[in-house]
Amino acid sequence: MDRILILGAGIMQGPAIRCARDMGLETIVVDGDPNAPMASLADRFEPVDLKDSGKIEALARSLMENGGLGGVMTAGTDFSASVAWAAEKLGLPGIPYEAALDASDKERMRRRFREAALPSPDYIVLTGPPGENFALPFDFPAVIKPVDNMGGRGCRRVDNYGEFRDAAADALRFSRSGRAIVEEYMDGPEFSVDAVVFQGEVTICGLADRHIFFPPCFIEMGHTMPSEFPQKEQDALIGVFIEGIRALGITNGAAKGDIKLTPSGPMIGEIAARLSGGYMSGWTYPYASGVEPVRGAINAALGRRPRGLAPLRNWTSAERAFISIPGKVAEITGVEEARSLPHIRDVFVRAVPGGRISFPENNVSKAGNVISAAPDRESAVTAAGQAARRILIRLAAPDRETDAFLESACFPGRASSSGPVFPPPAFAVSAGMLEELAALPDISGPPEAFPAVPGGKLYLYPFPAFTGSGLKDYMGRTVVESLAAAEILGGFKLEIDRDRAALGRAFWAALIRGGYQGAVYHIDAARHGGGNR
Repeated sequence: MDRILILGAGIMQGPAIRCARDMGLETIVVDGDPNAPMASLADRFEPVDLKDSGKIEALARSLMENGGLGGVMTAGTDFSASVAWAAEKLGLPGIPYEAALDASDKERMRRRFREAALPSPDYIVLTGPPGENFALPFDFPAVIKPVDNMGGRGCRRVDNYGEFRDAAADALRFSRSGRAIVEEYMDGPEFSVDAVVFQGEVTICGLADRHIFFPPCFIEMGHTMPSEFPQKEQDALIGVFIEGIRALGITNGAAKGDIKLTPSGPMIGEIAARLSGGYMSGWTYPYASGVEPVRGAINAALGRRPRGLAPLRNWTSAERAFISIPGKVAEITGVEEARSLPHIRDVFVRAVPGGRISFPENNVSKAGNVISAAPDRESAVTAAGQAARRILIRLAAPDRETDAFLESACFPGRASSSGPVFPPPAFAVSAGMLEELAALPDISGPPEAFPAVPGGKLYLYPFPAFTGSGLKDYMGRTVVESLAAAEILGGFKLEIDRDRAALGRAFWAALIRGGYQGAVYHIDAARHGGGNR
């Protein structure tokens, strides 16, 4: 039986481990976390730090000398350089270690694209905090991020030097090598694309529309596969991606790209020497196409020509995230209901009752994700959105972090000079509506005014300008739908009654700032006679 060494035993590596076993391979899997969730799928698991290329090489050499080893691979991790190091040292299929470094280090990557005259933003590199007289060689806006991290950690748009200095400290903190890259901002929609590469031949395995929100951060609230953009533009994006693969020297294995369609045409965000994470290569593309690119990447890692990568169907698969405001998780409801909806294939929940949660600042700190698949785009997109909205997270009250979040005056139109409000309010209300909010009575009844039994009624002071506005929160819920979600989660019935109202201005402010979570938290805190009142 052939053996393969797979780096990573997280959720994103699950499809690779399963595919390898289905292909009749013995799987040896390593991860720095001895309790990694997919470790139990492996034939053999070893707790090894994925950054420690020396230990990975030693393990691979031991396997080679004791039964043989066919190849080394990863998917959805930062550690394609560790894969290349071990493969190169043992003479296994793969790409040169230097090429893997080019695909892992954003400074080296940008240099290769510049040398190849590929469309890529201008950049500089920071090795420490910028000095007082520091000046960029290009205009704002800019993007700053660590040179050697993934998932949007420490990545932020900056529009002036005040924002730049704070963002630089954050990016440097997230860098393993203590370096950050500052790039010209690329305006336009963003796409993810995967490919399997064998002896320089590139096979595209999906182009997805990415849905990015919450500036100045770049939070992906989902992606949809395949892209709905015109084929001419898709071909241009893929063409630039393939040129980038060749510029980096990715000749055998896999490649994942983030490409933007700017007013001047496609530009390369990043290209990695691995298949994507983010549920794309292991979930949405297989659901949409009927093809598993992971299988092709495994064959390439073993030196075998990948076959069977032509799509078998043309479905749509949509991945959507659900998120939370800051606090301590008390309860999560609606998960099984979400799973039972038509066209839903998967529900992944990262939030844990009793654990702390925060508003996402990167793509690894969301509360969870849902994935749908359907023969038509509308059904898949609708199902994923409905499932994500079905999952409700109740926060424990009282809690200082939640109180601080809800009491902040960070509403649209009141952004500070340091840039956009982050985290943003759930509802992007106008300045005029905020004035109406301020005019509402500040009612907050005593604890005994709040229902103690499920189904009890709680009366709200009217705010028709808001309830009838048609505004939607960052999960796509209207105000009325958010009130209904609060009723489901809170176990009470909300009714608007001016004469009997127990809640007024502060309640509506909590709903605007924190959505259904803010509303339920406000009521829970009031029941306890404290918290956000």
